[in-house]
Amino acid sequence: MDYAHSMTDITIPYEELVDLLDSIFCHAGVRAESSSILAKNCASCERDGALSHGVFRIPGYLGSLSSGWVDGQAEPVIEVDGPAFVRVDAANGFAQPALEKARSVVEAKARRNGVAVLAIRNSHHFSALWPDVEGFAQNGLIALSMVNSMACTVPFDGTKAIVGTNPIAFATPVEGDLPLVADMATSAMANGDVQIASQKGLSIPPNHGVDRNGEPTTDADAVLDGGALLTFGGYKGSSISLMIELLCAALTGGKFSFEVDWSAHPGAQTPHTGQLIIVIDPDFGRVNSFSSRAALLLQELERAGVSRLPGQRRHKQREVSLRDGIQMKSDQLKKLRDYASVSMLKAASA
Repeated sequence: MDYAHSMTDITIPYEELVDLLDSIFCHAGVRAESSSILAKNCASCERDGALSHGVFRIPGYLGSLSSGWVDGQAEPVIEVDGPAFVRVDAANGFAQPALEKARSVVEAKARRNGVAVLAIRNSHHFSALWPDVEGFAQNGLIALSMVNSMACTVPFDGTKAIVGTNPIAFATPVEGDLPLVADMATSAMANGDVQIASQKGLSIPPNHGVDRNGEPTTDADAVLDGGALLTFGGYKGSSISLMIELLCAALTGGKFSFEVDWSAHPGAQTPHTGQLIIVIDPDFGRVNSFSSRAALLLQELERAGVSRLPGQRRHKQREVSLRDGIQMKSDQLKKLRDYASVSMLKAASA
């Protein structure tokens, strides 16, 4: 395969990146079915320009696997299968395979009952949330998902990190258009973005984080070295974050963010918590089409001067990546190829 080179950039087709990541996960001890799911998920983030959740995360995945913190061979099990409620034990594996295990079951329940709830526990979620909900919207359903993480965020008026970045995502079908997909952390910024800022020697915005002494800082390293993030919007973001802790840990049977302890697993990075997904059939019992109503709202937003709606930047980048290939740094791609080598993985984990 020939690649287009610039000074430091290299271009790789999406499907080829999926295959490369699949090989990496397989060689790291992930069972084949889960490996394929994770590879597509990670490559999709890179394809759509969500770089803080793309191949940047691969070392973290591998650290969690090699340390024994996460079970790459885990097979998720549906524990509860009620009329409109499903609970899945991810068996200390990744959350995405657990979601795929129950996806068709949840969709069927939503169409039959109008709504369905999926609770995933004992799971590791290390990606963006929009890939989890977008597929439901493509099938004409509304989906809302949230996940808690490790304690790295200080609740409003608190003095130490108790909650996670605790993202929430929403996807809805829109008549004649791509789904509307929103995904945001309830912390002032995603932890992955702080890590990228640290690697690049960049500052983070004011009022986003504190150092280990609880003092405000714009130093990304200070946030990562014993410091913490703040929630967005003060007490408002903090309240949403607390809701996510309750729904993703207390309701699912997963761990609260402050209960995550990977100290016995050096190199582990994936939060071992829980995830909640609510799926709604918007046309259940309706005469008129929900998606046409959604389109009307978006038209009004455009008339009001809104220049970009949630998810539109990802969709535009997806078009470019699928047409021209995914741009990466050449040394970054080389490292991925090194990871794909069994001998390199063994050396990295020794």
